[in-house]
Amino acid sequence: MSGETRLEHDLLGELKIPAHILYGIHTVRALENFPLSGRRVHAGLVHAFGAVKLACAKANRELNCWPEEKAAAIEHACEEMLSGTLDEWIIVDALQGGAGTSTNMNVNEVLANRALQLLGKPLGAYETVSPLDDINLHQSTNDTYPTALKVAAIYGVQALDAELVKLQEAFQAKEKEFAHIVKVGRTQLQDAVLTTLGREMSAYAEAFARDRWRVYKCEERLRVVNLGGTAIGTGLAAPRQYIFRASEHLRAITRLGIARAENLIDATQNADVFTEVSGILKACAVNLIKIANDLRLLSSGPEAGLGEIRLPARQAGSSIMPGKVNPVIPEAAIQAAMTVMGNDQIIAQACAAGNLELNAFLPLVADCLLGSLDLLKNGCRIFREFCVDGIVADEQRCRAHVDGSSAVLTALLPTLGYERASEIARESAVLGKSVRELILSKNILRADELDAAITPENVCRLGMAQPLKQGK
Repeated sequence: MSGETRLEHDLLGELKIPAHILYGIHTVRALENFPLSGRRVHAGLVHAFGAVKLACAKANRELNCWPEEKAAAIEHACEEMLSGTLDEWIIVDALQGGAGTSTNMNVNEVLANRALQLLGKPLGAYETVSPLDDINLHQSTNDTYPTALKVAAIYGVQALDAELVKLQEAFQAKEKEFAHIVKVGRTQLQDAVLTTLGREMSAYAEAFARDRWRVYKCEERLRVVNLGGTAIGTGLAAPRQYIFRASEHLRAITRLGIARAENLIDATQNADVFTEVSGILKACAVNLIKIANDLRLLSSGPEAGLGEIRLPARQAGSSIMPGKVNPVIPEAAIQAAMTVMGNDQIIAQACAAGNLELNAFLPLVADCLLGSLDLLKNGCRIFREFCVDGIVADEQRCRAHVDGSSAVLTALLPTLGYERASEIARESAVLGKSVRELILSKNILRADELDAAITPENVCRLGMAQPLKQGK
């Protein structure tokens, strides 16, 4: 059985195809032509193609393009692709020439042959169900591929949004847990003023809240599709009723707010929306890198570094240094985010490289954009699940830093004034005594007065507190 073949032909000639496979000659040509990345087309794009082809099939069925049995078989095959059961047969490389034609034809051939199976016909009997005349009826790669990409991207955006919500909430939980812990705030890596560990966590939560909102709004950018525009957006070779119905069916199938573009020619040739969405993902990557690096700094040491927080220990950190545990989860999240930033540059170049009525580089856009969505989703998930949720504060270390730092003096400016506070800071550095020790020994403030000045409430109060009275 495995040695049996069937003969298929295309514009370039004939090829023998293994008899049992669901793809055909166009897919085989693509395998020969594009041995590039070694990665298959993203599964999300394949499933979205199933939705697009199903929408087109439903529109064609309503226009009585096929006998009922044939229409039902085609729709059933499309539903299977949408559900992921045909993934193994979409085998073309993620990077390919031809604006995605190889992906579209791989999809068309698999759907045609699966429909033939359902009808009890031999694979390759394209006179019964044709990849081009039936599965691709009233379509072009140039409208189905970008539409499928937008559908896949919306689902990716929704998945990322869900992870950002959880990450924001994780930092909000730490904000409450650490609200009572006063610590030294730092600017340019130098001691600055007092804050609380809770306030530090609140800033991280707020940053991811902005990311969540920006990512959520991406769906609005992606929902406008050019389905029905066929080759260049004019709707050539597609019935008018089909053009209207295809996008309506896609909206119902996906349960997304899909809308047909008012200007199908613009939506076919211009890909700037993908650049815009990628830019928003880059902004999210920036926050992920910054915050993950902050946690690495705050947990550094732990004995010889800041050591104000402890991150969950995930694995042994060294093959030579006993007892070393590294912040591997923040490091992994940072690498994912760095890749997203690199992808953003690639996407910008690919979107800019379109010519006249079409962008030929959408396969590269698809690979990078869907990859970035996956990386950010997974990066945010492991960052929360394996790191943020398990952060523990070292309250004694935070207190020791407060007592030994000149940052305390900023809290006392209303009482001491800048000149006297600077004098105490210099004396502390020269004598090697803590600011607290000097203030108490000089009877500038009593211990209870000093403690009152650096409570969580006072260091986080908006505006200046009432000046303290100096001790006698």
